Amino acid sequence: MPTVSLVHRPRRLRCAPNIRRLVRETRLAPEDLVLPLFIVPGEGVRKPVSSMPGVAQLSIDEALLVAREAADLELGGIILFGIPKIKDSVGSDAVDSQGIVQKAIRAIKAALPDLWVIADTCLCEYTDHAHCGILRGQEIDNDATLEVLGRAAVSYADAGVDMIAPSGMMDGMVGAIRHALDGAGHSGIPILSYAVKYASAYYGPFRDAAENTPTFGDRRAYQMDPANRREAIREAALDVEQGADWLMVKPGLAYMDILRELRDHFTLPLAVYNVSGEYAMVKAAAANGWIDEARVVMETLTGFKRAGADMILTYHALDAARWMRLS
Repeated sequence: MPTVSLVHRPRRLRCAPNIRRLVRETRLAPEDLVLPLFIVPGEGVRKPVSSMPGVAQLSIDEALLVAREAADLELGGIILFGIPKIKDSVGSDAVDSQGIVQKAIRAIKAALPDLWVIADTCLCEYTDHAHCGILRGQEIDNDATLEVLGRAAVSYADAGVDMIAPSGMMDGMVGAIRHALDGAGHSGIPILSYAVKYASAYYGPFRDAAENTPTFGDRRAYQMDPANRREAIREAALDVEQGADWLMVKPGLAYMDILRELRDHFTLPLAVYNVSGEYAMVKAAAANGWIDEARVVMETLTGFKRAGADMILTYHALDAARWMRLS
């Protein structure tokens, strides 16, 4: 027995599920989640990604089935990554009106007009060298790349996309895309900028899914150094000045401090990308029986929301939405 009266007993508000729900400060819902999809040519294609259990490359007809499930579960949306049949040095398929993502956008929006569809806008999946821009020698020509990104964004908008998401970390990419969209009559299309994207080892499995491992070098000349924090504020501020409607931090788990920093500095909505390596680690540990997958996933996603994210891009989206329905 205590020798003094305990006036403050926080456990009173944890004693039962009902009261825990009443005092819960951070609430996660299916509409907070966006599901990435990898689109490939063909029909009836559902090719598993070996390093990402539960994730597959999908032909458009198969992607429609998954998109319908996302809509039925009331996810916030989907984001499309395209893997074209033919890649070249300038990423031609990214700007082609009959490109793989453009076709997917038209098909998905025709079948599911209310589902929010985002197009990742970068050249790394479309170039034969797998870098995020137009090369001059072995360096990216930043300004030449901006012109191509603008054309790609317009082609996605023409196809009916709801949001453009530039991810290449090119200087001026948001401004160039905003200018191109506005000039083509798409001033209502918002831009979700990968404003703070670090050169991360957590992207490893994504290389399998998107088939975009660079043929030489790496992406550290344009993606951010993981050691830098103040630079994140500068990058985000530049994108805000150029007209970004939404800011993203990528990856998630190792950068929650950055997410919180942006939340404290900016009033725009924030997104975080729960990336492939983070997903694969959870799947591997769960497969070995080391963790409770559902609890770990929900705890992680709640952590992103608590840190300031309004939108979470995650490969766990379908499972998480199902678990929420059961809780």
